[in-house]
Amino acid sequence: MPAARPRGIHGQVVQLLGSRIVAGDLAPGETLDLPALERELGVSHTVLRESLRVLSTKGLVGARQKRGTFITDPQSWDMLDEDVLRWRADSDDSSRLFDELAEVRLIIEPAAARLAAMRAKAADLTALEVALEQMQRAAAAGQVAADAAAEADIGFHAAVLRATHNRLISGLRGVIEQGLRERDLIVHAQPEADDPVPGHREVADAIARKDPDEAGAAMQSLLDDASRHFS
Repeated sequence: MPAARPRGIHGQVVQLLGSRIVAGDLAPGETLDLPALERELGVSHTVLRESLRVLSTKGLVGARQKRGTFITDPQSWDMLDEDVLRWRADSDDSSRLFDELAEVRLIIEPAAARLAAMRAKAADLTALEVALEQMQRAAAAGQVAADAAAEADIGFHAAVLRATHNRLISGLRGVIEQGLRERDLIVHAQPEADDPVPGHREVADAIARKDPDEAGAAMQSLLDDASRHFS
């Protein structure tokens, strides 16, 4: 995934500590030596405390009297948080993340495509067509357009989620996006990568025809193909 661009020293500290925790460099149960961290990072007590507060909202750290601030068990982490997803993708846990993402997509996206076929409006169909056009241009450019291909793929799947007009489902865009970008950069950079347009076109056409069964089946087929190519 593209490197995050945290704003200011506070954002940089969140990024550094968060990535260390997710990578396992700071182990679950470990109590943090805050003065030592302040010296290592060259930051004030206030900056470090505020950064730890942000990490606490993501479930990565906890604090107790007499024990201090400590690294929590991964079971407590907010695995849907976009930063946590990005840090996992950049860690040795990336393979497991992509497997989990594939399972989540298989549960969510065929059902979302079905709902989109029942609820999509003209603007939603236009968004799908725009994403397909971008995907087609990127596919024609080959490996040199791997970034553009990845963004077009993300745009298409996000448009399907939005077309459900269910705000909770649309809110899953971040989860899909974070994992898709890294996976797509790998897949689309391969010389033998298949043309992604036909499979996505089948989904879009079924949604436009307002055929929920075909839309769900087309999305299922698309995800099955993606899993095979990435395995």
